[in-house]
Amino acid sequence: MRTEAKPLAEHYAEIDGVRLRYLTGGEGPPLVLVHGLAGSASNWVELAPLLAPRFRLLLPELAGHGRSAPVPSAQTLDCFAGHIASLMELEEMPVAAVVGHSLGGTVALRLATLRPDAVSALVLAAPAGITSSTSRSAHVISLMISIRPGRLVSPFRRMIAAHAPLRYPAFWGWQVSDPAAISARAVEGFLEGPGLHQDVATAGRALMNHDPRRELEGVRCPVLLLWGARDLMVPLADGFEFARRLRAPIRVIADCAHLLIGERPEACAHAIETFLDRVLDVDELPLHVEALGQARR
Repeated sequence: MRTEAKPLAEHYAEIDGVRLRYLTGGEGPPLVLVHGLAGSASNWVELAPLLAPRFRLLLPELAGHGRSAPVPSAQTLDCFAGHIASLMELEEMPVAAVVGHSLGGTVALRLATLRPDAVSALVLAAPAGITSSTSRSAHVISLMISIRPGRLVSPFRRMIAAHAPLRYPAFWGWQVSDPAAISARAVEGFLEGPGLHQDVATAGRALMNHDPRRELEGVRCPVLLLWGARDLMVPLADGFEFARRLRAPIRVIADCAHLLIGERPEACAHAIETFLDRVLDVDELPLHVEALGQARR
């Protein structure tokens, strides 16, 4: 029987002159969840409740995303990583494991490089940075952050969540493997942020200018890679290259695409918990999620 987690608490903090929103909750070893480009803390709406009974969670919203204010200027990902480090210190988490999705995975890698003392382990869910640093992908990212299609559908997120056929155009047919199969809560969680963003272009440009392969050899903490088998945004080939360079295991989750943290939250939670139990020696805590690969309800 899964323990029902308490709602996460909302906070705001001014870090380096930027007002950042973040959520906290749960009990246990500290764990930071970092969302992707054009995402928000609500992206974790399905996964966070699965992890909260066993971990003390910190869910930052990157500058310019969700209800966080934009950063005045940022040429690199360093300021985004620095903001997370500052929030960890503010919440008395001097050392924590970090889970990052897409851009959030690349920011988490940067944090582990800049502050190796602060990151005990990394779980990278389809991290961006390899394919996205190519000129072709850069053009696509530039187009997406200019048009911002998500803001057009965000006001209708409850209607989209309630009517499965509307999810296909909302998710463009490639962000999730089967839009009709994901929960209504996940649909709303992914579509909420785009209606609130003030500036995702700064983070997008910093991502396009960043190739994480140059720093992977410097990562000293244990790493696990998670990937959706049908990811069309960040190809699985990138995952194998990350795994090879980091000498890290990769778990490929069937039946999902890029938004695996909402499409297959039980499988992601099981993989995260199993990995952190092993590398952080977190024992005597009851498992509460279904086995990896078990069918969704």
